Amino acid sequence: MSMATRADTQSPTLHVADSHDLIRVHGARENNLKDVSIEIPKRRLTVFTGVSGSGKSSLVFDTIAAESQRLINETYSAFVQGFMPTLARPEVDVLDGLTTAIIVDQQRMGADPRSTVGTATDANAMLRILFSRLGKPHIGSPKAFSFNVASISGAGAVTLERAGQKVKERRSFSITGGMCPRCEGRGSVTDVDLTQLYDDSKSLNEGALTIPGYKSGGWNYRLYTESGLVDPDKPIRKYTKKELHDFLHLEPTRMKIAGINMTYEGLIPRIQKSMLSKDREAMQPHIREFVDRAITFTTCPDCDGTRLTEAARSSKIKKISIADACAMQISDLADWVRGLDEPSVGPLLTALQQTLDSFVEIGLGYLALDRPSGTLSGGEAQRVKMIRHLGSSLTDVTYVFDEPTSGLHPHDIQRMNDLLLRLRDKGNTVLVVEHKPQAIAIADHVVDLGPGAGTAGGTVCFEGTVEGLRAGSTVTGRHLDDRAAVKEMVRKPTGALEIRGATEHNLQQVDVDIPLGVLCVVTGVAGSGKSSLVHGSIPAGEGVVSVDQSPIRGSRRSNPATYTGLLEPIRKAFAKANGVKPALFSANSEGACPTCNGAGVIYTDLAMMAGVATTCEECEGKRFQASVLEYHLGGRDISEVLAMPVTEAEEFFGAGEAATPAAHRILERLADVGLGYLSLGQPLTTLSGGERQRLKLATHMADKGGVYVLDEPTNGLHLADVEQLLGLLDRLVDSGKSVIVVEHHPAVMAHADWIIDLGPGAGHDGGRIVFEGTPADLVAARSTLTGEHLADYVGA
Repeated sequence: MSMATRADTQSPTLHVADSHDLIRVHGARENNLKDVSIEIPKRRLTVFTGVSGSGKSSLVFDTIAAESQRLINETYSAFVQGFMPTLARPEVDVLDGLTTAIIVDQQRMGADPRSTVGTATDANAMLRILFSRLGKPHIGSPKAFSFNVASISGAGAVTLERAGQKVKERRSFSITGGMCPRCEGRGSVTDVDLTQLYDDSKSLNEGALTIPGYKSGGWNYRLYTESGLVDPDKPIRKYTKKELHDFLHLEPTRMKIAGINMTYEGLIPRIQKSMLSKDREAMQPHIREFVDRAITFTTCPDCDGTRLTEAARSSKIKKISIADACAMQISDLADWVRGLDEPSVGPLLTALQQTLDSFVEIGLGYLALDRPSGTLSGGEAQRVKMIRHLGSSLTDVTYVFDEPTSGLHPHDIQRMNDLLLRLRDKGNTVLVVEHKPQAIAIADHVVDLGPGAGTAGGTVCFEGTVEGLRAGSTVTGRHLDDRAAVKEMVRKPTGALEIRGATEHNLQQVDVDIPLGVLCVVTGVAGSGKSSLVHGSIPAGEGVVSVDQSPIRGSRRSNPATYTGLLEPIRKAFAKANGVKPALFSANSEGACPTCNGAGVIYTDLAMMAGVATTCEECEGKRFQASVLEYHLGGRDISEVLAMPVTEAEEFFGAGEAATPAAHRILERLADVGLGYLSLGQPLTTLSGGERQRLKLATHMADKGGVYVLDEPTNGLHLADVEQLLGLLDRLVDSGKSVIVVEHHPAVMAHADWIIDLGPGAGHDGGRIVFEGTPADLVAARSTLTGEHLADYVGA
C-alpha cells in the first residue's frame, strides 16, 4: 500500500460510506402505530419499552425486521421466491438505512415429536458424524445414528436403454438408519384404551361408539354398521376373534357400503390417522379431551426411550454411546467432548465444542440434547435460537430480540445482558423489546411507546438515554424505579397440598407442603425444577386450573369474542331480540357476507409476490350480510358491537335493553386482566404475546376450580401492568381460591404470602428445596440467590 493511499484512509474528513449511521423510519402505520417517525442509531443497543399492546412489536418486528427480510427475499430469483414465504410490504412511508435482520423471537419451537434440542441446534448432526468416524464397532454412516432415518432395503429389476437396446438388470439397495422400528424414533409408544372408544356391552345399533364425531346415523358410524363385516345387532363383547380384528384393525379395503364405493378401515388405524397424527395443541377442546382420555403414552420398551436402534446404541466412544451422550446434561457433555483428542476429526470437535459451550454460556447448560423441543419454555426456546448466532463472524447485522430475559431469574439476566452487549460490541445493531428494568438499564438508546395500549398507544412518548427516560414523565419512566415492599401481614393457610417423593426431570425426591388459601410463589433460577414440581406434581383436573405458557392457536377468523366464548351469549341476545336464528350473527356461519365468506377482506394470491388483501366492497369490511346488519340490540348492530372495546361493551351489556349477564361476566374478567382496550372483533393474530397470555388467563378464570396454577403470568407485562395483575391475584385469593405462581418477578415474590425456592443451581445442581417461608424471612436470611436479589430489590 502506498503512503498516499494510507494517508487517505486516515484523513479526518468523513467518507460518504460512513454517513449511514441511522435506521430511519418515517410514517409507520402498521397495526396501531400512528404515523411513527424515529431514527435508530446503528451499532448500538436500542431498547423499546412501553405497556403491553403499545405498538413495540408492530414497530420492531412488523415494520423494521419484516421490511429487511422482504428486501433480502427480493434479491433471489422469482423461481426461488416461489418456495419462500411471501411477505407484504409494511405500512410505512420511508425505511432507510436497513441492514440484514436476524430475528430471535419467542415463537415456540415446533412441537413435532421427533424434534429435540439436539436436532434443532445441529449438535446432533455433529455427534452423528463423530460416532460414525470414531464409534466402535463401526456400524455405518451418520444416518445409522439418526432416529429420523429408518432402515430400509429393497431389490428388483430395472430397465435400462443401452445402444438402442432395452436391457433388464437386477438392482438392490439398503440404507442403515438409526430409527427404533417399534416407536419410529419417537421414544414412546401409544396404547389405545378400548373402553374409551366403545361400550362393549352394547351393539353398534344401540350406539356403542363413544368417539367424538361418531354419531349414530352419521357416515363415520354407517361405515361400521353397514360394512357387512360385523353384526350391528350383536354386543361388541360377543364378537368372534375375526369380527373383532376386522372391526378394530382391518387394513384399508375398498368395498360398497350403502351402494357407494368407500374405503373401509379398522377403527384404531382410522382414529390414528384422523386424530392422533395431528398436533395436540391444534385440536378442538372436546377432541383433545377424548385423546387425553383414550391414549396412554408409555416409554418404548425396545429402545428405552432413546429413539435409537440397538446397533446405534452398541457403538461407543470411551464407553459412551450416542444415546448416553444425548441424555447427558450439556455442561457434562461439553467436558466429555473436551477430553476427546482425535486429530482426524479436529475441526468437527472444535465446532461441536463451541456449540456446547454456547449452551453453557447462555445459561442452558442444564438441558440435555434429547429434550423434546416442544417442552421448552418461550424464554428457553429463544435462547436456543440465539446459540447459532453467538459465534458468528458476521458484523453490521441487525439482531432483533423479543424479551430475551423472559423466563430468566434476576441472577441469569446479567448473563443475558453481557451477551447482548457482546453482539453490539462486534459492530452489530441490537434492537430489544423489553420490560425488565435490569435489561433497560444497559441500553444506549431507549424508545418508549404509548402512552396507553391498543388505540390509546402507537405514538413515541420518549426517545433518548436511560437517564432521560428516568427523568421523564412517561408511564415507563415513572415505574422504572418502582420497588414493591415485602408484605408485613401474610395470610394464614387453610390447608396444604402434600407432594411426596417428586422425581420428575431433575427433582431429587422432593417433599414439600404447598399451602392452600394463600398466594404461594415457586421460584428459583432457570432450570432449577420449578415447572417440573408444579406441573408434574399438581395435575390439572378436578379443582385445579392450570394456565401454562403454551401459545394460543388462532387464525385471522378468531378473535377475543370467539376465543372466550363471549360471542355465544351475544348471538343469542341478538337472536332473541329480533326473533331470528343465532347463526345469523356469526361471520363464520349463516350471517357471513357471501362475497368474502365473512373474512371482511378478499385475498388475492400473487404467487411469489406478497398476496394483496383488499377490503370487501360488498360488506365494507364488516364481515356480515347487509340483511343481518338491519337487526339491532340496544340500538347497535352486530358489527358495531364487535368493534367495541371491552370497557365500552362491559357498560353496554351491563344494563339497559342490551343487559346480558352471561356476556357481562366474561367482559368483567377481560377487564380484570387488563384487556379493557381490546376490541371484541380484533383478530387473534394481531395480539402481542402478553395479551394472549392474559386472554387465556381471563378464559380460565371461569373454570370451576379451587386451585389456580399460573406459569409466569408477568411474561410480556409492563411494570405498570404488574400492579394490576397483583390486584387480580389478591382478588382470587380473597374469594377463597388457592393461587400457586411460578415466577421470577421480584414484585410478585415480595407480594407473596409464602415462597418456595428451588435450587441451588440448574439441572442436576438444582431440584432441591433451598427455602420455604415468608418473603420477609427470605430477605432477612439472604441464604439463596433469590433471597439476595429480592433483598436488593426491596432495598433491605
